[in-house]
Amino acid sequence: MKITCFIPSAGEGKEQTIESLRSTGLVAGIYELDTLVSSSAIKEIASKANSEYTLVYTKPTELKLGLFALERMACVMDDSQAGMVYADHYQLREGILSNAPVIDYQFGSLRDDFDFGSVLFFATGALKDAVSRMKQNYLFAGLYDLRLKLSQRYSLVHINEYLYTEVEKDLRKSGQKLFDYVDPKNRNRQIEMEQAVTEHLKEINGFLPPQFTHIDFDADCFEYEASVIIPVRNRIRTIRDAINSVLSQKTSFKFNLIVIDNHSTDGTTEAIDEYKDDRLIHIVPERTDLGIGGCWNVGVHHPKCGKFVVQLDSDDVYKDENTLTTMVNAFYEQNCAMVVGTYMMTNFNMEMIAPGIIDHKEWTPENGRNNALRINGLGAPRAFYTPLLRQINLPNTSYGEDYALGLNFSRNYQIGRVYDVVYLCRRWEDNSDASLSIERQNANNLYKDRIRTWELQARVAKNK
Repeated sequence: MKITCFIPSAGEGKEQTIESLRSTGLVAGIYELDTLVSSSAIKEIASKANSEYTLVYTKPTELKLGLFALERMACVMDDSQAGMVYADHYQLREGILSNAPVIDYQFGSLRDDFDFGSVLFFATGALKDAVSRMKQNYLFAGLYDLRLKLSQRYSLVHINEYLYTEVEKDLRKSGQKLFDYVDPKNRNRQIEMEQAVTEHLKEINGFLPPQFTHIDFDADCFEYEASVIIPVRNRIRTIRDAINSVLSQKTSFKFNLIVIDNHSTDGTTEAIDEYKDDRLIHIVPERTDLGIGGCWNVGVHHPKCGKFVVQLDSDDVYKDENTLTTMVNAFYEQNCAMVVGTYMMTNFNMEMIAPGIIDHKEWTPENGRNNALRINGLGAPRAFYTPLLRQINLPNTSYGEDYALGLNFSRNYQIGRVYDVVYLCRRWEDNSDASLSIERQNANNLYKDRIRTWELQARVAKNK
């Protein structure tokens, strides 16, 4: 058994990585490349790989292989007939060793930041076949394009065994990494990733052309034109700001605010009761098994719910008194079943922080619903046409429920966009995703990939 290896040419751990690979006695050759993500680099890898297996190590830091790790990867690959295998591993962060498990690859694992770890182990024949089908020349999306092409004919197998140790230099918390994919400085990269996933969707018959079901907005059984829905649990420090930003809205239509208080215990309930405004409906559900999606369903099916429902998280605020009008007008102007706004990232004091304004311009009327299968969210605030929302409902979860809903809506209906900032997204230490464990991050990512898988299966069936 021989393995051709490819590693980054720059990096402080290069010499140690080379020694770790050579010490196995299995290496046919080690090549150093300036980049491992461009199409030209991937094609160079395919041309130089001349052994049964090919290993690509993507980090510039030191790699330490576990005992018989490469033999194990080759064994699993042969047994499973996989095109690529990847494994759980350890990470060394500032001298501390920790577990870094990864998750299974699925049909809908289309996000370009899927975490395979830093060791990608290929069957060379499958690698060369996938590269032969790569049509574009990308600077950033070459490795992503390879993975998509590979997945069309071969399985990508997760070995849930800890087979190596990588040195990790990115020490940011999960909440700080969360918005990397929408950072404006990465726009050129995002454009390429969209091109790659769009081509992939066309090749697997999951692409949807820009043809949408028309909406008449003829439902006349609503007392209110719009309702703002706030699910909340234990947000005493922020709930008043959220409520005030709704009640201060200036509109030409009748609206209300439905707050679903999911059994708060920190004074949030009492804070909501301070308001003596007839527009505020305070609901404490009888059920105790509701996630955020379940709370939304309670609000949407309330008899006082408006014709359109607009989202507001309990620790965020609307930018000014015109947000509600802007969102509702977009339904009529763009004939859409759902509207997504633009938000600005702020600290707790509502001062702008990096990456600043998030406008999700990767969502276009022509291709937004296809590209939505690649990205990890659709933006905020989100608003929906209530008669349709009552038919679909939200998953009763507290993560990914809005994303699942957006994908479902976009399968048949146009999603409208507002590119002016209408929402302030506050990042602070009590955000639910501020500092997640690797296990929690994996659970979240696994669920979103399942959402994508189900949606992609539905779209393939729709196209048949």
